[in-house]
Amino acid sequence: MIKTIVVGAGVGVLLALAGCGGSGQEELQQWMTEQRNLTKPKIQPIPEPKKFTPQAYMKEGATEPFSNQKLTQALKRESSQATANAGLIAPELARRKEPLEAFPLDSMSMVGSMLNTGQPVALVKVDNLLYQVRMGNYLGQNYGRITSISETQVGLREIVQDAAGEWIERKATLQLQERSQ
Repeated sequence: MIKTIVVGAGVGVLLALAGCGGSGQEELQQWMTEQRNLTKPKIQPIPEPKKFTPQAYMKEGATEPFSNQKLTQALKRESSQATANAGLIAPELARRKEPLEAFPLDSMSMVGSMLNTGQPVALVKVDNLLYQVRMGNYLGQNYGRITSISETQVGLREIVQDAAGEWIERKATLQLQERSQ
C-alpha cells in the first residue's frame, strides 16, 4: 500500500512537471512565430540600368583621333606647358650653396629652437656640430628652403625632379628630437 502511494505520488509529480514544461514551450514557440511574422526585411529595389545609346562617328571636318597631326598638336601643347612650369619651379643653380646643403636631410636632427632678436631660430645638429638656421636658409640635398620654424619642427619646401624629369615642389619637415638617456 505504501508502495502504491509512493508510485502514485511519483507519477503525479512527473505529470505535473511535464504539463508545466509543455505550456512554456508552446508560449515560446508562439512568441517566436509572432516575432518572425512581424519582422520583415526592407530591401530596396535595384534601379534599372541606364540605356546606352551609341553615337555615330562623323569624320567630316574632324581630325582623326589616331593621326600624326593630332599627336603633334598634343605634344606641342604639353611642351609649352612644361616650359611655362619649368620657369616657375626650378632650383636656383647659380646661387652659392650653404654648408648644410652638403648633408642629406635624414642625417640632421633638430635639437632646439629660440628667438634671436625677435626672429625664430632653430638649432640643427649634424655630425656632432650644432648650427643655427633661420627662415630662408637652405637644408639638405634637395634644394630645401626653410619656410617655417616652430618650437617643435622646421618646415621646408624642397624642389626635386619627378620621373619625367620635371621639377616639382614637395614639403618636408625636420622634427624636434628628444634626448634619450
